[in-house]
Amino acid sequence: MTDEEEIRELVNSGRAVFYIGFDPTADSLHVGHFMALCLMKRLQMAGNKPIALIGGGTAMIGDPSGKTDMRKMMTQETIQHNCECFKKQMSRFIDFGEDKAIMVNNADWLLKLNYVELLREVGACFSVNRMLTAECYKQRMERGLSFLEFNYMIMQSYDFMSLFKRYGCNLQFGGDDQWSNMLGGTELIRRKLGKDAYAMTINLLLNSEGKKMGKTEKGAVWLDAEKTSPFDFFQYWRNVADDDVIKCLKMLTFVPMDEIKRLEGLEGSELNAAKELLAFELTKLVHGEEEANKALEGARALFSSKADTDNMPTTEIEASAFTEGRLSLIDLLCITGLAPSKGEARRLIQQGGISVNDEKITDFKAEFTQADFDKGFAVIKKGKKVFHKAVIK
Repeated sequence: MTDEEEIRELVNSGRAVFYIGFDPTADSLHVGHFMALCLMKRLQMAGNKPIALIGGGTAMIGDPSGKTDMRKMMTQETIQHNCECFKKQMSRFIDFGEDKAIMVNNADWLLKLNYVELLREVGACFSVNRMLTAECYKQRMERGLSFLEFNYMIMQSYDFMSLFKRYGCNLQFGGDDQWSNMLGGTELIRRKLGKDAYAMTINLLLNSEGKKMGKTEKGAVWLDAEKTSPFDFFQYWRNVADDDVIKCLKMLTFVPMDEIKRLEGLEGSELNAAKELLAFELTKLVHGEEEANKALEGARALFSSKADTDNMPTTEIEASAFTEGRLSLIDLLCITGLAPSKGEARRLIQQGGISVNDEKITDFKAEFTQADFDKGFAVIKKGKKVFHKAVIK
């Protein structure tokens, strides 16, 4: 952070007008955004004003990936759609009511900039020598640094100054990889406006092995129920490692610390109570209490081997999928998305990782008829914790 004493005073007195930037590269936020969203909620609860900055301007040119290719460029319509999706999801965390939090799009000022004026007004405030000492640039120098990437520090710094002038924004939060850009913003505000602004990094959401949380075999864990069902979302948190559950409760939920400290003393299977609480609280936060209760009931039914499958992830299978009245287990796993390919499906079966209606199947040539789908559906279990219902349409 730039000034711990001043930042502490701003936050604790409720005088922080702070921003965090989000790239609208998809139509949904994901678990990786949780730290930022929870921070914004906590600080708003303490009387501070959040600004959610959507990078509509930077998204118009594509965010450099640091590799040989660029991200796909998006149309203004797509960017606007993604921004609307973000605001809807953020509203579960942040209050966007009158004189509360605001959402702004940097396209409002970046797309109107005159290049020569920008060079004269802003470019003169940046030292190339100093910029090249930034870790984000040093890492990319080895594999080639494009002029586009080189401009990112200037663009993000200009964002901070624009927010400072428009909304009195005095504090920016971001990941460690943004630190140089954040410092650039505080320096630009000081040099051009003669004012002080502050910056502070926030932790990435990492598991006990140092890897980013929020990734599964199917990809990212999304906050959109259409992309990741409330049940799958619940199961992701229900299945976190023992070493991560207390940390996640502290960082991501609003459970009282006294309760978390009590759970901290649990070990072994007793920790399942903490995992269930974590899963329920986060599902409630993202999808609402009704969906959280459904997911909880569905998960408990599965772990207790009861037959309640109402809230289980489901795939409808057309009768036409049965060739001459038969459907192979390999095809069934691919249709339901439990295996990304026939080769992976075969491996899962041979390694004993698949059960259908509580019966383990190790013969990759196994086939089913419609009569095998008891009551019109079958429950497939992959490994110990992934359950899926296949329904004949």
